[in-house]
Amino acid sequence: MKKMKPVIAVIMGSSSDWPTMKEACDVLDSFGVSYEKHVLSAHRTPDAMRTFAINARKKGLKVLIAGAGGAAHLPGMTASYTTLPVIGVPIQTKALNGVDSLHSIVQMPKGIPVATVAIGNALNAGLLAIQILSVENKSLADKLQKYREKQAKDVERMTKEIEN
Repeated sequence: MKKMKPVIAVIMGSSSDWPTMKEACDVLDSFGVSYEKHVLSAHRTPDAMRTFAINARKKGLKVLIAGAGGAAHLPGMTASYTTLPVIGVPIQTKALNGVDSLHSIVQMPKGIPVATVAIGNALNAGLLAIQILSVENKSLADKLQKYREKQAKDVERMTKEIEN
């Protein structure tokens, strides 16, 4: 079976971010969306991060999901080198519980947007990436609709469970 060309990249500042970022990969897998993943640091490997971001569109990538903690410059710096959509995932930190990461990602200057999800919520980043792709992919749009319908049924089931 031929492997599909990745359309999403999941990048993170450190391998310690993987437990959080794995949730984005899991949801992409469940929707059958191809992706690649990398550890790139805005501070420790700035040249590699820059090269990656500059070449992302040429490689056929359509959406970038970038997770980072602390100073959390990876999403914003990546966005500064590409016009592809970048979704930032603030990683929960020990020192400030991820609020530092959130503020670093969400407070982008005008003109260089980064979509930002809740602290530690890489699953939503994956879903948002899928929603972006679904604009031009009916199959993904249909899968998203089924996903939402399943969520509604799950809530209905929960109501029945607490009523009994």
